[in-house]
Amino acid sequence: MYKSIETILIDIPTIRAHKLSVATMSTQTLVLVKITTDDGFIGWGEATTIGGLNYGEESPESVKTNVETYFAPLLKSVQGLNIAQTLKVIRKSINGNRFAKCAIQTALLDIQGKRLGVPVSELLGGRLRDALPVLWTLASGDTEKDIAEAQQLIEIKRHNAFKLKIGANKLQQDVDHVIAIKKALGDDISIRVDVNRAWSEIECIKGIQQLQDGGIDLIEQPCAIENTNALARLTQRFDVAIMADEALTGPDSAYRLAKQHGADVFAVKINQSAGLIEACEVAKIAKLAGIDLYGGTMLEGPIGTIASAHAFATFESLAYGTELFGPLLLTQDILKTPLQYENFELKVPTGSGLGIEVDEDKIDQLRRQ
Repeated sequence: MYKSIETILIDIPTIRAHKLSVATMSTQTLVLVKITTDDGFIGWGEATTIGGLNYGEESPESVKTNVETYFAPLLKSVQGLNIAQTLKVIRKSINGNRFAKCAIQTALLDIQGKRLGVPVSELLGGRLRDALPVLWTLASGDTEKDIAEAQQLIEIKRHNAFKLKIGANKLQQDVDHVIAIKKALGDDISIRVDVNRAWSEIECIKGIQQLQDGGIDLIEQPCAIENTNALARLTQRFDVAIMADEALTGPDSAYRLAKQHGADVFAVKINQSAGLIEACEVAKIAKLAGIDLYGGTMLEGPIGTIASAHAFATFESLAYGTELFGPLLLTQDILKTPLQYENFELKVPTGSGLGIEVDEDKIDQLRRQ
């Protein structure tokens, strides 16, 4: 059934340095998976992560090695199984490797959508919206540059909500930076922060109180991934919304967090969840627990971004929008027709599968040798 499974690494410079507490990026490595069937269908998936091993347990190189060594032979050995049965075999045979599993699942869903002539969103229960609000992350680290960048994006109606990456500097320096930007942009513009798990609980109490008083709307993953008890205490202590991100690694972790109301908001990411189907399960758990949703990103390129969009389009509520801006951070595109961003939103394609056309000549030019 599966003729070939190929993993491709592409290094693309970013439009500017992107500073996080765990890394500063000037290049993003896209991890693409291409699956070709015996009857000529091609499916694409993406397993992009951030900063090599600075962010998580998988790197571009490990994804490539594991797909080629373990996933590809397994897929070629599977005959006559549907997608659900195939994914069950993968889960039983391969531990961890959430990003690689997501890329494989995305490619399989892309193939199935093309085979049936329907968008991937219809395989996930059906879309409820055709466009998704998209914020922009201000991450130059320079207050005046960030203000100017935000003002320009507001003017051209590309983004009207912004997230700031903090945690790499001293706490007070970061807090002052955020509040200065909020004051400059005004009450009508939503400002959120992502601490990327950089603060201790004591630092969280000090920093979050000032950010709440300064009109900030959302605090993302302020403390360590494993310290979910502290995340729950912060959620119960403050009025400003506290969001779980890296602490969410799929439905199991979402259930554990929901049981203790460990966050006001869940950042749903298809790669961190191990697939689009699992991301939708995370969203369902959040809905049942009364937890709001936010569509997250691993700064994927257009393939991972639009796969995420198909999943997020099925969510009944997206109270805090999405941050599916990854392709806009890259200096080069790998699609024949770029994704459509307009009026502060990303359009979700209506074509079969992912609804995109990959430029394989461009990929060949960019691929890492």
